[in-house]
Amino acid sequence: MSASPLERIGALYQVEETIRGKPPDERRAYRQAHARPLLDHLHAWLTAMLETLSRKSDTSRAILYALNRWEALTRYCDDGLLEIDNLPVERALRGVAIGRRNYLFAGADSGGERAAAIYSLIGTAKLNGIDPEAYLRHVLGRIADHPINRIDELAPWAVADQIAHA
Repeated sequence: MSASPLERIGALYQVEETIRGKPPDERRAYRQAHARPLLDHLHAWLTAMLETLSRKSDTSRAILYALNRWEALTRYCDDGLLEIDNLPVERALRGVAIGRRNYLFAGADSGGERAAAIYSLIGTAKLNGIDPEAYLRHVLGRIADHPINRIDELAPWAVADQIAHA
């Protein structure tokens, strides 16, 4: 076990780079063959390190944290639809985190709920490869006459083709 934990984690991300854009079944198979052994070695290293550390040390607590969540941390290997981390979600929420202090003045709770709904729509549009401004323009031009029981037809993924051709 000569590789450091950071080198092992780097190797896991190299696996992900290799399979980026591949179908889920290929991603899963490749991860099983290449990432799973790296994870097994990392688990063994963490377990061995834990035996050499004081249980009260910060490093020991960090290792225990990882080992106690090992199944969740490695679940992505068993499902080609999952990502290795949640960076895309964090990136989508960055604007919310940056403006957090400003949202204290959204008015009533309902103002905050409305702002959250708009941020959710904008983030979902971005994740679907749609320009948020074009999406909002498209939806706001149609929503007044749209039946409420068919509101899902205005979701970003449902109107992507219409916006692309607009």
